[in-house]
Amino acid sequence: MLLTRLADVSREVAATSARSRKIALLAELFRDAEPDDVPLVIPYLAGRLPQGRLGVGWKVLGRPVAPAGSPTLTVREVDALLSELGAVKGAGSQAERVRLVEKLMGAATAGEQRFLLGLLTGEVRQGALDAVAVEGLAQATGAPAADVRRAVMLAGSLQTVARALLGEGPAALEAFRLTVGRPVLPMLAHTAATVTEAVGRLGACAVEEKLDGIRVQVHRDGDEVRLYTRTLDDITDRLPEVTEAARRLAGSRFVLDGEVIAFDEAGRPRSFQETAGRVGSRVDVAAAAEAVPVSPVFFDALSVDGRDLLDLPFAQRHAELARLAPEPMRVRRTVVSGPDDVEAAEEFSRRTLLRGHEGVVVKALDAPYSAGRRGASWLKVKPVHTLDLVVLAAEWGHGRRTGKLSNLHLGARAADGGFVMLGKTFKGMTDAMLAWQTERLRELAVDETGYVVTVRPELVVEIAYDGLQRSTRYPAGVTLRFARVLRYREDKRPEEADTVETLLAAHPQVRP
Repeated sequence: MLLTRLADVSREVAATSARSRKIALLAELFRDAEPDDVPLVIPYLAGRLPQGRLGVGWKVLGRPVAPAGSPTLTVREVDALLSELGAVKGAGSQAERVRLVEKLMGAATAGEQRFLLGLLTGEVRQGALDAVAVEGLAQATGAPAADVRRAVMLAGSLQTVARALLGEGPAALEAFRLTVGRPVLPMLAHTAATVTEAVGRLGACAVEEKLDGIRVQVHRDGDEVRLYTRTLDDITDRLPEVTEAARRLAGSRFVLDGEVIAFDEAGRPRSFQETAGRVGSRVDVAAAAEAVPVSPVFFDALSVDGRDLLDLPFAQRHAELARLAPEPMRVRRTVVSGPDDVEAAEEFSRRTLLRGHEGVVVKALDAPYSAGRRGASWLKVKPVHTLDLVVLAAEWGHGRRTGKLSNLHLGARAADGGFVMLGKTFKGMTDAMLAWQTERLRELAVDETGYVVTVRPELVVEIAYDGLQRSTRYPAGVTLRFARVLRYREDKRPEEADTVETLLAAHPQVRP
C-alpha cells in the first residue's frame, strides 16, 4: 500500500467527528490493504510506531528536505527505513540518523512528509484508535463486530486478528480462544466523578481498592508460570517473588488478573515510581527484589482449571478467585446492594484513601469480563489533584496542530520568587483553546529557539494531574503524572500560583 493512501485517510479521519464516517473510511482502507500491510497500517493510524522510540529529535527532524513530486513510497518501505533508523547507535550515529531521515523525507511527497513528521513526533492524534479500527475491520470483511472484538481481546493484538481476517475471512476468528500462556488484553475502567455516581449507575456492585501499581496477568500451567503486563510484555524473569507466589496458590492451571505493587514496612504503598522502576529493572534481579520487593494483589479470574470464565458474571469470577487465592493476596473490597447502601461504599473509599491508595474501582456484580475494552461496568473514582501553574514556554504543534502553540512548559513558584518547571502537557486543549493560547502566548513571547517559544511567566493555567513522581530531568526533582489543562485563570496573578513546597507537601511519599 502506498503511504499516500494512508496519509489521506488519516487526514480525512482527523477532519470528521462522526464515528460512522471514521469507520467507513477505515473499512475502505482495509479492503484495499494487503494482509501484510495491516500490522503497519493500524499502529500508524493510531500514532504508534512498531519500533517504539527511535531516538530522533528536532535537531534531525527540523532540517528541511525537498519533497518528492509524486507518491511512490509504500508503508513497508517506510517500516524498513524506520527499523534501520531505530538500529542506529555508536560513533557517527547522529550523521547516520540525518542521512536516513533525509532519505525517508526525500522519497515522500509534501502530504506524506506532514504525516511522517506527525508520526515521528507523536502528534498523530486523529481519533483512529483501536476501537474504531475494530468496527472498520468488521465492516470491511463482513464479520460481526462483537466476534472481531472478542478475537482481538483473546489474541491480544488487533494486528494479528486483522491479518488473519483479511487473509482468510470471518472463519479465521474461530482460531482465537482463551489459552493459558497466551495473554489477553485487560479490561479497563471508565471514570465516575464520585462513588455515589458510580453506585447509582451500576446498582449492586463491589467497591475495590484502586492500587497504584503495575497491571499484571498471571498464567500458570503446572509449575510453568508466565507474567504479562497490561501491554502484554512478558516480565516473568524480572519478578521471581511473584512467580513463587503464583505457585503457592491452590490451583494448578489458571489465568488471574491483578497488580503488582511495592509496600513499605508499615504496609502502605510505596510510590508508583518505585514499583515501576522495580518492574522495569532487568539488571541484577535478585538485588532489585531484595531492595524493592513487590507483591501480587489479584482482583479477577479469567480461566480456572481449563474453564473460560470471561462470560460469567463478576460475582462468580470472584468466587473462583477466592477459592484459589488467600485473602491477603486479593484486593480489599466491599459489596453493596445499590444506591440505598451508598454510605458503606463512601466509607470504604475514605478508608482506602487513608491507607494511601489512589481511589477505588466500582464493579457491577453481574458484568462479564470485557477484555481489551473500557467496560461501562467498571468505574474508577479517584480524587482529582489540581494546581494553578504558570506557563513558562510552549512548543509549536504538528499534524492537525500545525501553526498552533501546543505543548505547554509548566512552572510552580519557587522559594526565591522565581518559577521552577515541573513538566509539560498538550492534553485537555480544545481547538478554541489552542487558537486563544497561541495568540496570547505570542504576545508574551521573549524568545524563540527552534520549535520552543519562551514567554514571560504571566499566564496562569489550572492543571489537573494524577500524581507526582521523582524526576532528575526537572530542577525540583519531581514531575507531574498525566497533566492536562482544565482552564486558564486570567483572574489570577503569577504570584498567586501554587508553590513547589505546596505540591511536595501534598505528596510526602514522593519527596526528591
